[in-house]
Parts: sequence; structure tokens; C-alpha cells
Amino acid sequence: MQCLHDPHVIVVDASWYLPAMQRDPKAEFLDAHIPGAHFYDIDRWSDPKSPLPHTLPSADWFAEGMRSVGVSDDSLVVVYDGMGLFSAPRLWWLLRCFGHLHVRLLNGGLPAWVAIGGALESGESGIDRGAFSVRACNEGLVGIDSVLEAIELGDKHVLDARGPGRFAGTEPEPRPGVRSGHMPSALNLPYPRVLQSDGRLKSSEQLETLWGELSLAADKPIITSCGSGISACILALALQETGRPVQVYDGSWAEWGSRSDVDVVCGPHPTP
Repeated sequence: MQCLHDPHVIVVDASWYLPAMQRDPKAEFLDAHIPGAHFYDIDRWSDPKSPLPHTLPSADWFAEGMRSVGVSDDSLVVVYDGMGLFSAPRLWWLLRCFGHLHVRLLNGGLPAWVAIGGALESGESGIDRGAFSVRACNEGLVGIDSVLEAIELGDKHVLDARGPGRFAGTEPEPRPGVRSGHMPSALNLPYPRVLQSDGRLKSSEQLETLWGELSLAADKPIITSCGSGISACILALALQETGRPVQVYDGSWAEWGSRSDVDVVCGPHPTP
């Protein structure tokens, strides 16, 4: 990145990992990160009152989180993570939802940076607090009522980013008390299918081929879901890159699968 020394550019490491991965994102950041980057803890800056993981924070709490990593209203925010494209799209999506459109993702994340010989540093970087203000409220994120309405009306596609076993109900969910299976009429698109083998996002042409295989209508809005709202944002990124209207179901399967008043379907949805 040629812009690392621009004071208006804020580089943010938004790494987060599934418990089964047994990785500590903050420890890895302190060991090695892009020079000048700041660490953003997705769990810390989520809604502290919600029983669900990574839930959308209030506007005030999100703004405080952004200020804590030096983001101001005029900042260009460059977000990355330690896997390539995994958790960074969640922060990218949140920034856009709260009206900060001056945000970019480092395609391929830290692995891509290391692969081109990018410099690394360790320890904490000094942070000057930012002057960030929210300019929109929750645009692009929807709740369970919107998903129920979309399923009833059939006017939106619902794409589930979880693996086929969890989607079909043949593998258990990692969270206690959450049923496996999927929402009625949902389509299964495991998030790795929109990524190249090196963790970069596929080209627009490759993604359009994928949408065709899933028979996604070009003019039909899409809601993405996953286990807890992280990888749903990867699908949202891919869809937005190809100009598709998309929203993210914030509670995702952590909410849906724990509710006894909504339908859960088992069995695979045909995928190519």
C-alpha cells in the first residue's frame, strides 16, 4: 500500500477466528501486523447487551470503537484480517451501514501482504483518537422479522454461507442449544466458494458464473446469513462487487436456530 504514510489513511486489523481454529487474533496482531495498523476487537465493540454473538452495536458504541482506532470522518479506512477475507468484511460492512463509505478491504489480507514482501512490525502502534460520527443507522443489516417476511413473500433470495453439513442438518451447530438445518427456501452458498485458493475474492466474471449456477435473479434483492453474522458479510461483499442489492441478517443462524417459533428445514439444497 503506497498510502501507509498518509495521515488520512487508517489501517485496521479486524481479525477474528472461530473457537475451533484455536487462534488468538490480538496475540497474532502484537506479534506481526502491517506497520501502523490498529487492532479492532469485533466482539468487544459488538452490542454488549445482546445474547447473540457479534450483534450490531448502537451508533454511539460503534462510533466509540472507531474513534479508539483513530478513525475520523475524513479517514480512508483500510481493513484486513489474518486469513485473507474472513472477518474483515464484517467491519467493512458495518462502516458502510453506519454511513462511512470511505472504506476499502485489503484483498487477500495479511497473507497477501506477506506474499508480496510487505513490511511487518510488532507490538502496539500509537493511536491518536479519531473524530468519528455516525451518518446512517443500520443500513444494510436486517433482523429476523425482515427475513420471515422475505421468506413468506418470496421476493428476496436468502443465501446461507455455512457449510453444507450444517445447512443440511447433518452436522451439529457449534453453539449449545442451536438447532442445525436451514431456513425455508434458503440457498446454500458456503463462503469459500466466492474466494480463490489464496483467500482473495474471485473476479466479477467468476462470481457472475456462480450467481448463474444458483439461478439468482439479477433484479431480486438478497439477504445473506451465516452462523453469527461474520461470513455472511463475505457473501455481501461478493454480491455488492457485482452490483447485486444485498442485506445481511445480523442475528443469522445463532438467532434463527435457537428460536422455537420459526421453521427449520433439514436436508441439502441442490448446489453445483
